Amino acid sequence: MSAHPQARIPASVFTNPRRRRPSLKSCSPLPPPKPRSCNSPDEIYVPRPPTFMSIAFLRDAIATIDSKMTALVKERAELEMKLETAVRLQSPILRLPSELLSNIFTIGVLGMEDDNPVMVPTLMLVCRYWAEVALNTPVLWAKISVSPHDSLQKARRRLMRSKSCPLDVTVNFGPRIDYLQSVSEHITHAMDLFRPALWRIKSFSLTVPNRSHAHNALIRMQEEAPMLQDLTILVHNSLQDDHFSKTPHSLFSGSTPNLRSCSLTSFNFGWDLKLMTGLRVLKLGGYLNSSSPSTSTLLDILRQCPELEELALKNITDVETNPCSPAVIIHEMDLPVTHKIHLTRLKKLSLYYSGIGHTKQIMNRIAFPNLESLDMAYLENVNPLLQAVHAQALTRLPLKSLRIETCVFGEMKLVNLLRKLPSLVTLQLIDIEEVSYISLRALSSSQPWACPRLESVTLDGCASFDWDSLRAFVESRLPADPHAYKRYHTSGAALMSSASAAAAAYERMKTLQSGQSALLAAPQRIRMIDVTRCNQISKEMVQWLRMYVASVKCESTKGVWGEPTSTP
Repeated sequence: MSAHPQARIPASVFTNPRRRRPSLKSCSPLPPPKPRSCNSPDEIYVPRPPTFMSIAFLRDAIATIDSKMTALVKERAELEMKLETAVRLQSPILRLPSELLSNIFTIGVLGMEDDNPVMVPTLMLVCRYWAEVALNTPVLWAKISVSPHDSLQKARRRLMRSKSCPLDVTVNFGPRIDYLQSVSEHITHAMDLFRPALWRIKSFSLTVPNRSHAHNALIRMQEEAPMLQDLTILVHNSLQDDHFSKTPHSLFSGSTPNLRSCSLTSFNFGWDLKLMTGLRVLKLGGYLNSSSPSTSTLLDILRQCPELEELALKNITDVETNPCSPAVIIHEMDLPVTHKIHLTRLKKLSLYYSGIGHTKQIMNRIAFPNLESLDMAYLENVNPLLQAVHAQALTRLPLKSLRIETCVFGEMKLVNLLRKLPSLVTLQLIDIEEVSYISLRALSSSQPWACPRLESVTLDGCASFDWDSLRAFVESRLPADPHAYKRYHTSGAALMSSASAAAAAYERMKTLQSGQSALLAAPQRIRMIDVTRCNQISKEMVQWLRMYVASVKCESTKGVWGEPTSTP
């Protein structure tokens, strides 16, 4: 331990409140500043570029990026289009062979009931492949038409695309006055266009206003037509008498080996029998006065067509009938016919103002064992025709439709004929005054049933029958058993729960079959009846008919001013 005592701090240091400020004189001066060293990169001074130079540079950089983005977007769109095409090509419809697609087009276009002229152009608008297939399918361009609405340029284009395919040619110019002056020129150009392709024309239809136009058109058709199957010539102005009533040359050089259907209206071709050989359909109309064919000519035509299926005679006058000697004609009609013309395939016969003299001789000279439809209109007294049909029905006559309009006959003749027509389904009597309660009672009698399959009855303009006979006729055709026309599953009990229940029901039906034989022999129920222009039928009667007949046609009621109102 040191002998020296520790130094003591005076008390004034702690007790003096006022401290003395240090003097600047007693402070030593600061040392001089050192210069900066440039060894650190952060301490280097870099001057800033001008402001306008950075804006231009950034704008250029943005424009460069935008151009690159645009190119990438365009490339992406192209890739997406290629991808869509590749995916679309995987569809079965686009992988079809051209031959199969061509057959589909042919079935779709030619199989339509109504000819749609824009169907083929619509198919061509789908894609290039479909357009190429349509252009290389000649059948789609085989139908060629020339008319005021179809130009020659269009016909020429279709003729070229059809190649060597059989053609269906139509030249249609009606009797309108606005293009009547230039119709001859158009028809001439059309015939000159089709003349080189006459060898492959399958059907030809010509519709002109006058006989002169038909003469000028067909005089250019003197070449052979080996493929012609359907021929239609229509002259609108049939009453016009001009020097073109006969053609100087035979049509198509008389060579139409495949002609099966012929329809001639007011066109006299000299009645060349070479054109009327082996026909299936024959329609003649509009032959009045001197242009009318003779009965012997018509019979000669029928002899050359033993496979005739349809015969229509319309608006043909009797030039051979002498009104001063009707007894001679009746005597000739009563003579027995030894050699008849057998038309075993004739199914439809239409006689519309065909001349009673022509019609009588034709009906007595032909045999039609398979006739299914018979139309007679505006033939005056048709008793000999009904007698001829009745004579045919004694052997065989599966007639299904009978239509008589504005004719005179004995009612018993009609009743006797109806009793011999068990297969008749449709009966149309229009403007017939002879139809009375006798005919309806004959159809209502079950001793035996007359026309048991009758379903449709037309009594348009027949005002001689009464309401009681019509009601009795409808009631007689109703089923006697209320369960004869069962409804399907009207209740839950009618449903068969098992096969055993169905078998039991079948056995019960077999046991009751003998008792229901009379019901099965009952006639068919009337499904349609037409009482238009029958003034004796009131509104209440029509309402009663609709309770038992599915379809009832009647004349609509009219208002005060003659306007049609709702049907009663």
